[in-house]
Amino acid sequence: MVPVLAIRDLEIRFRTGAGELHAVKRVSLEIGKGETLAIVGESGSGKSQTMLAALGLLAANGTVTGSAQLNGIELIGATQKRLDEFRGRKVAMIFQEPMTSLDPLYTIGAQLVKVLRRHKAISRAAAYEEAALLLDRVRIPDTATRLDSYPHEMSGGQRQRVMIAMALAHEPDLLVADEPTTALDVTIQAEILDLLAALQRELGMAIAFITHDLGLVRRFAKRVIVMRNGEIVETGSVADIFARPAHEYTKALLDAEPAGRKTPVASDAPLVLTANDIRVEYEILRGLFGRKKLTVKAVDGVSIALREGETLGLVGESGSGKSTLARAIVRLAPATGLVRFEDRDLQSLTKPEMRPIRKKMQMVFQDPYGSLSPRMSVGEIVSEGLRVHEPALTATQRDARAAAALEEVRLDPTWRRRFPHEFSGGQRQRIAIARAIVLRPKLVILDEPTSALDRTIQKAIVELLRDLQARHGLAYLFVSHDLATVRAMADRIAVMKDGKIVEEGAAETLLANPQADYTRRLLAAAFTGKLERVKGIEPSS
Repeated sequence: MVPVLAIRDLEIRFRTGAGELHAVKRVSLEIGKGETLAIVGESGSGKSQTMLAALGLLAANGTVTGSAQLNGIELIGATQKRLDEFRGRKVAMIFQEPMTSLDPLYTIGAQLVKVLRRHKAISRAAAYEEAALLLDRVRIPDTATRLDSYPHEMSGGQRQRVMIAMALAHEPDLLVADEPTTALDVTIQAEILDLLAALQRELGMAIAFITHDLGLVRRFAKRVIVMRNGEIVETGSVADIFARPAHEYTKALLDAEPAGRKTPVASDAPLVLTANDIRVEYEILRGLFGRKKLTVKAVDGVSIALREGETLGLVGESGSGKSTLARAIVRLAPATGLVRFEDRDLQSLTKPEMRPIRKKMQMVFQDPYGSLSPRMSVGEIVSEGLRVHEPALTATQRDARAAAALEEVRLDPTWRRRFPHEFSGGQRQRIAIARAIVLRPKLVILDEPTSALDRTIQKAIVELLRDLQARHGLAYLFVSHDLATVRAMADRIAVMKDGKIVEEGAAETLLANPQADYTRRLLAAAFTGKLERVKGIEPSS
């Protein structure tokens, strides 16, 4: 039987300012009808570039040789017109972040209609009817309303469902899913994989599932290819790879989940932060001409406390209020309630009075590239806060402090003359951490600091954060939807849903014996629940 996709001896090279980059080296693979092939590796391994090259979507500075056949028809070297006949109709692709793939200026319905009419000679009215059926197929409720919604009015999971609907508009033979769940909460990940499995059964399509998360591979695919530095280092059934990995790199990936447990904090450690009855409310306009006001309680009467050297893990799905609470604590979001930091009432302080306090309360965000100025060198970024909070320091002293901070996060201090784009995602996150600790804070709020990183990098960042905490007695508020990482980081865990804390307790106790149904659902999705048995697909192990 002719495979749906057959790649033979694929080579990819990029022209760069530093010379030629050999990105993919003699890669060969096949995907059969109705099969899910997982392509696994860290960022830069070549897994996404392999599929982009096969579909004629390589960047302008790239060249490709070898063969990529779709249903026996060669794509490498095909004309743009020929490729356009296949893309969207015979092969489709969905990406990691749907918000960047959807046009913010057009409604969901208008974008679906455009996709449908590209390969079908149907009227606009007929296309809208079909668009509604597509949204229903990907399990988006209230399709009539959602067709008139803009991307920003939908959740991350709903936007990803829209991208799946677009990809399946013409019922392709091959779906390329490039990290389709990485940016989503564990429960939403389960729903998206469940949906893809059901649609695969319905349409009989092949799926190329690109990911760095071996946990998802184990639960979704039957066969896996492991890539490193542009080469395939191991291939086989998922069951064999997980039971008997042959390559050291595969073993490292399998062992990459954050491990170990944090050393418990003393029960009499001094309190750094107490927050009582914190409330954050927003008013949004609804109805015709926006005449109806609706009050949204983003944080609804939450109280927490943190001791020196302690980590509180704050977990919950997107929209639960966890990040809003974190911003409210440092007065980056309007809130009511009492926040005391080192026995000072923050809510009563003016902006000038808050400035010296902010030196001791630092934040690290999810996307280090978005939070680092591309126009500043790493040394300037790390020492920027010193200009504000320690103006008496000379330029030489600031530079020395920046170098010391980079050493603390295990980066070469001589790299401080470089710029953020010259670093990997993990290195950029270390730079963001260095920027926080250079001010010698007491409290660091970590807002999803590892969720955008590969598992091996996540593990290294967790180990670094634990080391810095032990060395400096830092208190961490660790906001995350990744329970495996929270388990390795936290003394206590607070679970948020709809702006409220539904359960709180010692990390090991809560994870071993959750009391709230919502907590049990999060744990099931993260460790042993829906992701262990996606409907209709038996676990490979």
